[in-house]
Amino acid sequence: MPKHPTLFRGAVVRSVRFSPSMRRVTVSGADFADFLWRGYDHWFRLFLQLPHQDGFMLPQLEGSKWWEPYLAVPEDVRPHCANYTVADFRPETAELDIDFVVHSGPTGEPEGNAAIWSCAARPGDPMALLDQGLLFDCPSEASEVLVVADESGLPATAGILRSLPRDTVGHVIQEIPVAGDRRHLDAPDGVRVTWVVRDDADAIPGAAALRELRRRHEVDVSGYAFVVGESTLATEGRRHLHRAGLPKDRITFSGFWKHTRAKP
Repeated sequence: MPKHPTLFRGAVVRSVRFSPSMRRVTVSGADFADFLWRGYDHWFRLFLQLPHQDGFMLPQLEGSKWWEPYLAVPEDVRPHCANYTVADFRPETAELDIDFVVHSGPTGEPEGNAAIWSCAARPGDPMALLDQGLLFDCPSEASEVLVVADESGLPATAGILRSLPRDTVGHVIQEIPVAGDRRHLDAPDGVRVTWVVRDDADAIPGAAALRELRRRHEVDVSGYAFVVGESTLATEGRRHLHRAGLPKDRITFSGFWKHTRAKP
């Protein structure tokens, strides 16, 4: 993470349905002319104005601190904050793409503040992001790269694959809700991609990817793994890989979110 994170202010340019479970929102603004995209899983904290808010008030950053200034914003006007990955960035137009996973409720309505915002986003709607850099930390001498993710990690998977050296070897296990969410991934020739289609609205996201990972009983101790998505996938995936012999310092894992079952 950068020592002094930078807040970039902008606005929505367009919002389109990218796949059955993904909404892509493109944002831009004068600040984005200075955005330095690092590829891989470059991530950021996204600030959004909620529907009930009359204005868009952002925290006043102080050096590397952001949490305390964020909490200092009065609760009724405090913007929603969530973590996302750069899906794409075009420096020639200063346009940045953000992919939102859209899960639907019982009557088909989107669930979650960010998903609701992405579906209702219109050109000119304000937003801001706080640059956070990379999680992906593959040693230069790694013999192989293993990436495991659910749909919330798909933008990271796509960014990592197109950023990897072209002679990289490895394996990707990528879970998606439905087959229509499959997309082209610019993977090196030596990286095998396994798509795991959940295709079950009641299944816990990440569980299918974890089952696929557990079929792998051997790892190269000089390899590197990146496991992200629902918290159980991340933590149990790391535990499995370490038990299989991969050192902990060669595993990056992050629970992007936590699944909770709705009470009957």
